[in-house]
Amino acid sequence: MARPRPSVDELVAGLRAGDRGVLARAITLAESRRVDDRALAQEVMARLLPEIGGARRIGLTGVPGAGKSTTIEALGVWLVEQGHRVAVLAIDPSSTRQGGSILGDKTRMQRLSALEEAYIRPSPTSGVLGGVARRTREAMVLCEAAGFDVIIVESVGVGQSEAELAELVDCVLLLLVPGAGDELQGIKRGIVEVADVIVVNKADGDALRLARRAAGDYRHALRMLPEATPGWKTPVLTASAAEGTGIAETWATIEEHRAHQESTGGLERRRAAQQLRWLRAQVEEAVLTAFHGREGVAEALREAEDAVAEARATVPQAAARVLAAGFGDSAPETT
Repeated sequence: MARPRPSVDELVAGLRAGDRGVLARAITLAESRRVDDRALAQEVMARLLPEIGGARRIGLTGVPGAGKSTTIEALGVWLVEQGHRVAVLAIDPSSTRQGGSILGDKTRMQRLSALEEAYIRPSPTSGVLGGVARRTREAMVLCEAAGFDVIIVESVGVGQSEAELAELVDCVLLLLVPGAGDELQGIKRGIVEVADVIVVNKADGDALRLARRAAGDYRHALRMLPEATPGWKTPVLTASAAEGTGIAETWATIEEHRAHQESTGGLERRRAAQQLRWLRAQVEEAVLTAFHGREGVAEALREAEDAVAEARATVPQAAARVLAAGFGDSAPETT
């Protein structure tokens, strides 16, 4: 039997009380494909918007095997011990067949997930490019409304995910590992360019010397790259999430970065720009969805695909036919 739909007042009250069950329900509504579910979630967020904005929003990304989950758990547990409430939105790659989450971050962060002051929400990308789930922004707002003052978003670390992650958070933390070959060639320049803080993880045992050398290499390389945050020189730290070393120093650096942004007005500008880009993305998504839902568009698209595959039409010609099916005489010109 389906659970009765909660009212806006019930959801708002539950979130203000920090009820984790209500938070989970609210995020599920925001992620739903049903229009009425999403509308309900948006009403809830509109009511709570004046009360949020103070949480630390941190994005964590890194190369495969860098120990992202281990680092998040070590940092999260340490933050809880300092009196913080921590929410982790772990973005998993999705099954292309079922659309479900395939990594299961709760099983990889058992210590953190057991804490009452922590909340972990694995979210599938559901085919969205960039490694960030479609409704991550809504989930962040709801977590903050539920009283979590530190929100960590873990991206899958592939493709455009770093640029997408920077559009969500106040600080991007890039996790690297030593001894993975040529340190400067083994990672894309674009990843380094969006990082506000870089941490070389697994700096312990025999790898400690390699980690320190890698950190030095990155510090040197950063001199030739533009600043991710204006006026902020991206620091490169070493840490061992497994041993718990460097965690306090990492958080102190994140706080220094926030203090710099607040003192220069950069935090306000960054969040305002993120909101505007979110607005434009929402409009574009809605327009695209509405276009594909118009009568005749799906059939025209299939015919256009066949024409291109069989070399009966150029791509611009085929695109023009699809647009004509959806817009008629007012169809925009292809370029």
